[in-house]
Amino acid sequence: MRLHLTSSLTSGVLIGSALLLAGSASAETLREAMVRAYQSNPTITGQRAAQRATDENVPIARSSGLPSLQSTGQIIDNIVVANNNFLNPERVGTGSLQLSVPLYQGGAVKNAVRAAETRVDAGRAQLRGVEANLFTNVVAAYMNVIRDEAIVNLNTRNVNVLETNLRASRDRFQVGDLTRTDVAQSEARLAQARAQLQSAQANLISSRENYVNIVGVAPVGLEQPPALPALPGSPNAAVAVALDQNPQLIAARRAADATRYDINVARANRLPRVAAVSSGNYFNYLGSLNVPNVPASGVNATVGVQLSMPLFQGGRPAAQVRQAEALRGQALENTTATERQIVAQVRSAYAVWQSSQEVIASAESAVRANSLSLEGVRAENSVGTRTVLDILNAEQELLNSQVTLVTARRDAYVAGFALIAAMGNAEARDLGLDGGSLYDPVANYKRVRNKINDWDGDGEPVPVATTTAGTPAQTAAITRPLDADVNAPVDRSPALTTGTSAPSRQ
Repeated sequence: MRLHLTSSLTSGVLIGSALLLAGSASAETLREAMVRAYQSNPTITGQRAAQRATDENVPIARSSGLPSLQSTGQIIDNIVVANNNFLNPERVGTGSLQLSVPLYQGGAVKNAVRAAETRVDAGRAQLRGVEANLFTNVVAAYMNVIRDEAIVNLNTRNVNVLETNLRASRDRFQVGDLTRTDVAQSEARLAQARAQLQSAQANLISSRENYVNIVGVAPVGLEQPPALPALPGSPNAAVAVALDQNPQLIAARRAADATRYDINVARANRLPRVAAVSSGNYFNYLGSLNVPNVPASGVNATVGVQLSMPLFQGGRPAAQVRQAEALRGQALENTTATERQIVAQVRSAYAVWQSSQEVIASAESAVRANSLSLEGVRAENSVGTRTVLDILNAEQELLNSQVTLVTARRDAYVAGFALIAAMGNAEARDLGLDGGSLYDPVANYKRVRNKINDWDGDGEPVPVATTTAGTPAQTAAITRPLDADVNAPVDRSPALTTGTSAPSRQ
């Protein structure tokens, strides 16, 4: 079972023109935020650089099995020359060229290359995991801003309502309709509401700054996110998919596979090695030798086969084998630990997502009921059967239910996306992101795998991620209105938003 956001994010409401183009020209969609982060977030760009460095381990390992050519040259000036040594010149220049071709190294090169290639696969899976984690952070940051904007909106409206209530209470106190206690209750509730508004504004600023940190730009007019695809019907089904497709688990498994080759590399250190060798030497006495029948310069060449047979190395090879075996044991345990973490992560995300659905339904019912209750209490207060405190309590209960609703919608969406990510279906290739071609780690691997030029290089690196130092400090200013089902009047039509028809549950 594999869940693809591509089909969901490229059909109907998820990628229609109404979603991508709705709102002002400066509004940003969740898809656009993901594209920005994918292109310029330093976490993902840094991981790509790390993967390119991992790719280089393959040509490094291959180089041990390729021919090597070395040259040396020197000029020696003998300051003191023995008088009785007529063949000791005052100066001599020598040069040599040596070619060595490895023929057999006990399987060390073959296993080292395989280990490097396996770690390249693990690195690609790790890169996929970083992508999924980045997109999960983008979703959380995006939804946090939407949630906190709604909470600031609700608290601002609550302060405005309480200010109106306080003025009305003072007017009625002046005419003797209310007591000083009623006015004090209104003043206390207004002061509390202003404190809650200040806290909500601080949270909004923090969420916006976190958005800038992750996405790279300030959030402006964020649109409602597209609906998530259908999620598994049970946590066990989600776990089954995650155990097969989670990139972090795949990376851990491939890293463990690489350690098997490391053991073979260590074992090769106690096996014989054979190489074909050839060398050429040149000497020149530079005119300092005046002996008849002795050439002033000459050349010689040799060719042969070199056998190196280790007999005793002080236990070093055995220690290297034991070390490699222990590291393989560690890698296997890390795989189990990663598996446990993924299972817990999937089940936790599923529980939060499922619980949030229930909270959404309950909160929507509470908002409707508290809206009707508030109107009723106000009407009853006008005829003297309800006190000012009853109105204040009803307003606070409505605010609490509205905050619970917007918070639950955020929690449901973030948990749902986190579940998709844990199942291995929230990488760039799954999300169908537009805005440019996707990064292909295989292209760099193919480019460098067979390179043997000692003087090759890619040049001095330059930063890819964008800086946010010039981004203005975020404020708590609100430009986005409340959603209709949160801010709807009490006497709306019976076609109410229910838990099953809410945007976060479609």
